[in-house]
Amino acid sequence: MTAKIPDPDKNTSDSDIRYVNLYESENKIYTRKIKGFYQSIRRYTGIPLLLGFLLMPWLVIDGRPAVFFDLSTRQFNILWITFGPRDGILLAGLLIISAFALFTVTAFLGRVWCGFTCPQTVWTLMFIWAEHVCEGDRNKRIKLDQSDWNIEKVLRKSGKYSLWLIISFITGATFIGYFLPIRELLSGFIPSFNDNGLLVFDGSLTAMFWTVFFASVTFLNAGFMREQVCKYMCPYARFQSAMYDSDTLAVHYDKVRGEARGPRKTNEDYKAAGKGDCIDCSWCVQVCPVDIDIREGLQYECINCGLCVDACNSVMDKMNYPRGLIRFTSDDELQTGKTHYFRLRVLGYIVALFVMIILFASTVANRQPVTLDISRDRGAHLFRVRSGQVQNVYRVKIHNMDRQSHEYRIKLSSDLPFEIVKHRPILLDEGEIFSIPVRVSIPKDKLNLVKSNITFTVTATDDETMSAQESATFIGPSE
Repeated sequence: MTAKIPDPDKNTSDSDIRYVNLYESENKIYTRKIKGFYQSIRRYTGIPLLLGFLLMPWLVIDGRPAVFFDLSTRQFNILWITFGPRDGILLAGLLIISAFALFTVTAFLGRVWCGFTCPQTVWTLMFIWAEHVCEGDRNKRIKLDQSDWNIEKVLRKSGKYSLWLIISFITGATFIGYFLPIRELLSGFIPSFNDNGLLVFDGSLTAMFWTVFFASVTFLNAGFMREQVCKYMCPYARFQSAMYDSDTLAVHYDKVRGEARGPRKTNEDYKAAGKGDCIDCSWCVQVCPVDIDIREGLQYECINCGLCVDACNSVMDKMNYPRGLIRFTSDDELQTGKTHYFRLRVLGYIVALFVMIILFASTVANRQPVTLDISRDRGAHLFRVRSGQVQNVYRVKIHNMDRQSHEYRIKLSSDLPFEIVKHRPILLDEGEIFSIPVRVSIPKDKLNLVKSNITFTVTATDDETMSAQESATFIGPSE
């Protein structure tokens, strides 16, 4: 998709119209490597998250991966807790809490999630690191791309793409390792010879496909799409402005102090010449991963990564100027010199977030590791009359989500004398799901309603606190 951009300084004609591709960067971004306070924060926040992602599938608790989503059995193991399909409400609650946490942080600190902990940002930084290692700093990379192909260029490009492929494969394999034991997954990529002398892979083709798929997506996103993902694909950039206010902390350029910008000579009285502290070195643009100029004002593409702050501070240090020409601040601070940190909007977010966390933690703490599902047996009639007894057949499904085996018994509770025919306790292993038909009976002369409510209760014989209930309807004859 393209857009026509007329030149505002000319009378518009067809020759004055410039066509811009709205979904593609006009120029490749070559970021400058910079050191500083915010770069260190990115390292201290990104590395622990990255290590947690990479190491969690390898961590074993009670003989199983610490975090493992077993789609075949619909069991989701997170540390010492096993969740089942009926725990979907907890997932919804966790997503709501995460959303409110994001809103709270954004209202207070802007898009720091994007700049410091977003996976797209973290992986992009790893790929940029590979560029620095193989192709050199910003100027060397520009010259390398502009030069003709030779041995050095081939080697440097090959080295960069090789590192990208290694990072991408590790990423894809680790992600699939949350759904399939990672040791089993990786062993499937080791080829062997069959009886016919052909080289084959013993792993699951499905698992291998998805590993390669996610590796390819990582290679594409972090290697080539980078800022396009943040600008055009991520919805957060589009609605973030709804959470900003005049007191939200974000990266700002102090125009009052910086303008008019321009170069100056050493020991020149630049203020007498009408210049500000900005020497127009463009370092703030060169380090920006989304290629914007923060001096043009706050823009939706800005991810608040703070790299322009570190770059500007390093230049200010060289010029012996005060730091903070570009800094994390608010519109109010720039206008009035004061920021209201604890305002009603932020306090409302914090209170709502605090309440939801308490409710979620209480729900998880009081959750029973056993579930019970009751459904009428499709292979049986609505009711059956035998020897003066009215009987209904139900399909009872018990899911033992505890980390050890338990023996469960089923009880009935109702205002009428219902009984379970020939029932005995059921032994379920760890994580086992057991389905059994259960026949419920009552004397016909005791049944005075066509439909009666009954409650099934399943309880562990060795732990009375482990129980679950489910209601059902008993159907009898109309006369």
